[in-house]
Amino acid sequence: MTTRSRKNRGTKLSRERLLEMFRSSRALMRGHFELSSGLHSGHYFQCAQLMQYPAQAQAIGKEIARRFRSVRPTVVIGPAAGGIVVAYETARQLGARALYAERVDAEMQLRRGFAVSSKDRVLITEDAITTGESARKVAALLESYGAKVVGISCIVDRSGGKVRFPRRKFNPLFRLHFEAFLPESCPLCSEHIPVTRPGRPARVIL
Repeated sequence: MTTRSRKNRGTKLSRERLLEMFRSSRALMRGHFELSSGLHSGHYFQCAQLMQYPAQAQAIGKEIARRFRSVRPTVVIGPAAGGIVVAYETARQLGARALYAERVDAEMQLRRGFAVSSKDRVLITEDAITTGESARKVAALLESYGAKVVGISCIVDRSGGKVRFPRRKFNPLFRLHFEAFLPESCPLCSEHIPVTRPGRPARVIL
């Protein structure tokens, strides 16, 4: 490996550059959203807007790979659908396999012939994490096959640092704190503001 390629591999993605990527792709929105966790929020980070641009997706994958290279993942996996591109780009930078888990009857499963074994060291990647439930379910799934989970990452930690993964390295690229509510105590619901799910139009705030 040349000196230049080693230098490029170790280049950090700055917070300022990541914020500029959020703005340029219009990734952060305001409205009334039902998150994948089932919670409601007045804000939603639509990572698909960010990851639709290959150069930005590559930069994201490279930064996650830089942070986890030392734990030597052999597999990078993301929950479908939001974690698929993140996992692929990170795996590409690490020279690892890229897999994704799918939710079936509220549980995560490996399908399409995907498999892991006790020889695998697995990095779990997501687009955004709010409660961490999806990542925990993926971790439990992989460990049921004997694989070792060596880390968890995401583009945005929506909890603002409240989410914890005991005994596992958790290193998100960015932390945001937007309050989330149970549906029965959501002030937006009490105001009869229509709830939307990810992918529907909303007003851009960045």
